[in-house]
Amino acid sequence: LSQVPAPCPLTQEVLKEGLSLLSKTGNGLAHAYVKFEAKYKDLTDISLLECFIHLRYVDLSENKLQDLSPLSSLTHLLWLKVDGNLLTSACMQELPYLQIISFARNRIKDMEGITHPRLANLSLKGNKIQTALGLSHGQLFNLQILELRGNMLESTAGLNLPKLRNLYLAQNAICSLEGLEGLGQLTTLHLRDNQLETLDGFCSSMKCLQYLNLRSNGISSLQEVAKLQVLPMLQALVLLDNPCSDEPNYRLEVLVLLPHLQRLDKELFEEDERAEANKICQERQEEEK
Repeated sequence: LSQVPAPCPLTQEVLKEGLSLLSKTGNGLAHAYVKFEAKYKDLTDISLLECFIHLRYVDLSENKLQDLSPLSSLTHLLWLKVDGNLLTSACMQELPYLQIISFARNRIKDMEGITHPRLANLSLKGNKIQTALGLSHGQLFNLQILELRGNMLESTAGLNLPKLRNLYLAQNAICSLEGLEGLGQLTTLHLRDNQLETLDGFCSSMKCLQYLNLRSNGISSLQEVAKLQVLPMLQALVLLDNPCSDEPNYRLEVLVLLPHLQRLDKELFEEDERAEANKICQERQEEEK
């Protein structure tokens, strides 16, 4: 069982040290500090922050926080970093202007209760999340970057976020791709170090996907790679450290299947490779006739 940390409330002294960036307040008539930083202070209690309603940038990384409720009154908050604490939930009072949050390296188990309407960039890297179901996609209509590397996800179900552009899912236990059809704006998808054996789940509604990293999965046949033909904009694909990358003429065979691809495993396709793939393609079409 984890030890309960010794109580260590935020003090006036630490508060004074951490405040900076004097700015005009909302009404333009007064000035207030809008930035606060207190890292590596063993803090367990931040109640003292409740009155600092003008704060816009708060960094409380590397403490022992289990509760963020005192931040509810900070309605001007734009940017929040609470990496390396003891949080078990990312649930917070909705903050109207919050755009960037990082909860990396906590003990968060699910994605419930994240509802900030302007949130554009969310990191939950290195937590204990097993499912994305429960994500309030109805409210996160501005989320563009979602970082979930190093969790315990087994599926992509629940991640249908309409404005999402970059999705980082490396180092999970994902064995099935589900619910991707809503990702019409996604351009980059990282799935390195997962447990995918098939590539079912990609669909033509993913019309912006350009970069797909599938390194270190269990994809054994190029038949699976053929399923990526539904992605109209795919330009870069990484398949290193999958069994299929050991097949003979692997690069050529992938290019035959995906003639629009620009690069495979970070290497651009050369003109002679394109010509060769084209030739193979034509020969096979002839044979089929």
